[in-house]
Amino acid sequence: MCTRSGGAPQYDRHVPRLVIVLPLSPLQTGDRFAVHEWPLHITVLAPFRTDAAPADVAARMAAAASAEPAITAVVGRKQMFGRRHDVPVSVVVENPALTRLHERLVAAVRPLGESPDEPAFTGMDFTPHVTVKNHGRMQAGDMVLLEQIALVDMVPRSASGGRTVLATCALSRHA
Repeated sequence: MCTRSGGAPQYDRHVPRLVIVLPLSPLQTGDRFAVHEWPLHITVLAPFRTDAAPADVAARMAAAASAEPAITAVVGRKQMFGRRHDVPVSVVVENPALTRLHERLVAAVRPLGESPDEPAFTGMDFTPHVTVKNHGRMQAGDMVLLEQIALVDMVPRSASGGRTVLATCALSRHA
């Protein structure tokens, strides 16, 4: 089952930048949070720009994820990410189901991207991970059950409203 926001989100004259994540705890459509308060999640499709309506992106996300069962993942080693290698994360142990879901999402959403060559769609280094936050972190050996996928608006950091969950879908409970 999927839920989407009713009205079109208001954008401050920017091309929407969206991301698709697997939250570790369920999110609700319409949830908002500041950058530093992001709930723990695994990014399954990196941020991308699109002129498409969020509802169209959500529909493609739902179609790509519709046959996917809930995914059990194991947290592995700690690593530093980011341009300056200053963002602590816990990398998820290689998981074919996560990779398959990522590839399905790339194929489904790429036609809606502002540029089909942007890194979200062409990056060869899909490395699922959970970013360490002040409010939570994962330890090596932790197991997580990923039962939901969410589309999130990545409004600019300067926006007072923060990130907004535009749509959520449950992953199937059966393999």
